[in-house]
Amino acid sequence: MNRFRLAYKYILHFLLARNTRGFGVHSPFMFQFTRFVLCERNSYYIFEEIELLRKRLKGDYRLLNIKDFGTGKDRRMKVADITRCSLKPAKEGQLLFRISNYIKAQHILELGTSLGITTAYLASPSSDIKCVSLEGCPEIAEVARENFEKLGLKNIEVVVGNIDITLKQVVNKYTQLDLIFIDANHRSEAVLNYFEQCMSKVHKDTVVVIDDIYWSADMERAWLSIQNHPRVSSTIDLFRFGIVFFNPDLNRKHYLMRY
Repeated sequence: MNRFRLAYKYILHFLLARNTRGFGVHSPFMFQFTRFVLCERNSYYIFEEIELLRKRLKGDYRLLNIKDFGTGKDRRMKVADITRCSLKPAKEGQLLFRISNYIKAQHILELGTSLGITTAYLASPSSDIKCVSLEGCPEIAEVARENFEKLGLKNIEVVVGNIDITLKQVVNKYTQLDLIFIDANHRSEAVLNYFEQCMSKVHKDTVVVIDDIYWSADMERAWLSIQNHPRVSSTIDLFRFGIVFFNPDLNRKHYLMRY
């Protein structure tokens, strides 16, 4: 990640993007999604519990052996450092909760569990949700499982192993997927491969969220390729997240929005 490039891209995005109040959004579905998901600011009881857990993780100095299939660079890191450097901020986790809640997702797939904070947000709207999260590193996955237990979340399954291998096995178990969050290997080849493997389980109301779409020029190319995918009807670009829709009744349009 080039921080100067990222800063430039953010400024450009801010200048070109519309606000998230829904003005100028003519599609009824997109207007409702903007109003009741992107503009929603109500807090839910689980938010406080998850953020209290995050605070505790910042004081967890256990050393973990990190197996990184993306970069191939294994290393050791403290849980506290992973919490500070790698976890999505509360605002983004809570957006995932709102998407899950709004579309009444039943079957959720996450690529990249990390310590399980975003997983907890995805799976919290209902105990009827079945959430499967894929994580490459066994020791990180174990901490995530501990966190789900602390939050009382029993509807999450963590699958450990190289996502390039485990994804196909997991996807084949589904009849359909309602919500997919891709936050794993940040290379275009990997992201596009993940996206394509999930396509057989996507239906018209499925939502896919892609993380860090401006992480690099390579990730931008992946995002552009996804926007142009023949099954994609519309997208919302929030800079950090790209949100993808598949309903053929939507006018094919790509929205640039601030969040």
